[in-house]
Amino acid sequence: MLKYIISDMLATLRYLPYGIIAGLFAVLILHGINRGRKRRGKDTVSLPAVSCLVMYVAVLLVITYFSRESGTRGGLDLELFSTWGINKRNNAYVVENVLLFIPYGFVLAWADAWQRNFFRNLFTGALTSLAIECMQLVTGRGFFQIDDILTNILGTILGFLCYWLLYGICGLFRK
Repeated sequence: MLKYIISDMLATLRYLPYGIIAGLFAVLILHGINRGRKRRGKDTVSLPAVSCLVMYVAVLLVITYFSRESGTRGGLDLELFSTWGINKRNNAYVVENVLLFIPYGFVLAWADAWQRNFFRNLFTGALTSLAIECMQLVTGRGFFQIDDILTNILGTILGFLCYWLLYGICGLFRK
């Protein structure tokens, strides 16, 4: 199972340029916004945090949606835990879905103070996962699976907890 996970994670590195380009655009736009906010005496937006969030969301969308052709996949799986235990490949997919959303829970909290509340962060992760699954179902770019939503939510929770540990206990990532 580990060889599948490593192989799949390495394969997703090819999508990193999309995230970098999106992040660079975010830096340019946010720099202008921050200059205006400073002139008006308002708090500025965290450039590194929001840029990382934009980069991550761009890569997430390419991995889960844009890298697939419309109409090539489709279906609805509402059975809980139907993916786990079939074979090592499917078990790897389950673990990868958790891993995919760990950075999301982390950067949401880092980029937006409102997301530093556990339930708001959880809600945003769940809503994002549900939106991706619905887009995949409607366009045929993937299967709508309850398991994916649950594992993505678990990843969001783990990412939030990592942020909370680093921010709350170690004092890192403070603006």
